[in-house]
Amino acid sequence: MNSNRRFEGQVIVVTGASRGIGRAIALAFAGEGAAVAAVSTTAKGSHAAAEEITARGGRALAVVADVCREADVTQMVAQAEESLGPIRVLVNNAGIGGPTGTLAGISLADWERVLAVNLTGAFLCCREVLKGMMDRARSATSPAAAGCIINIGSMAGKIAYPQRTPYASSKWGLICLTLSLAEEIGRLGIRVNCICPGPIQTDLLENVFQARAAATGVPIEKIRDKYVSVTMLKRILAPDEVAAMTLFLASDAASGVTGQAIDVSGGWADVDRE
Repeated sequence: MNSNRRFEGQVIVVTGASRGIGRAIALAFAGEGAAVAAVSTTAKGSHAAAEEITARGGRALAVVADVCREADVTQMVAQAEESLGPIRVLVNNAGIGGPTGTLAGISLADWERVLAVNLTGAFLCCREVLKGMMDRARSATSPAAAGCIINIGSMAGKIAYPQRTPYASSKWGLICLTLSLAEEIGRLGIRVNCICPGPIQTDLLENVFQARAAATGVPIEKIRDKYVSVTMLKRILAPDEVAAMTLFLASDAASGVTGQAIDVSGGWADVDRE
């Protein structure tokens, strides 16, 4: 594990921790001494994430929860705090890509499912974690002890994103949730920020490429090249690069940073309009 132990003894909850960005974040926190509640919708996913952390010498708890379900979220927080201790950092990473296609062809069920997972799920997790976090913040002896929330958004929440309206709408909403909540609880020293990744090498992005190719008839290689071409770095980023920003925002080094939607996008300069 990492010799840098910035989060020694702290309890971190990471939703959607079984793969992609969430897995990278969970491993990164554990590598710096945190006890991680690895949350997934399936027992297989949560246990795989927790076992990978413990195999590397870290401390983890497998938690099964669907963030869309209020009862699941209540139980998730109670389980994490009972087993690991007071939650210092919440990372709202759980999300789904949703459908690809024109708005006229999107079903109400698909629209509602994307918003439920990507936006309502974050709201429920924030609300439940804040019950204890706000109480502890009021009696905290230093601002750093108050805790923080980090939402994993997307560049889709900052741009026009045709063919991906439900997903983009959920991520625009997540940025508003971030800024509004940061204003509400900033006086307690609790910080709330949003990370907006661009193209990150994950299964979700590959699924988007495939769905866009099917919806538009454009070859998948051309679609992938377009996503690369609109970044300044001219590459698709790795999940670890998002994890690095997450750890910075959770650290004492970012004690003055709140209410921000920070890009980790390789310098996203345009939008694919094909």
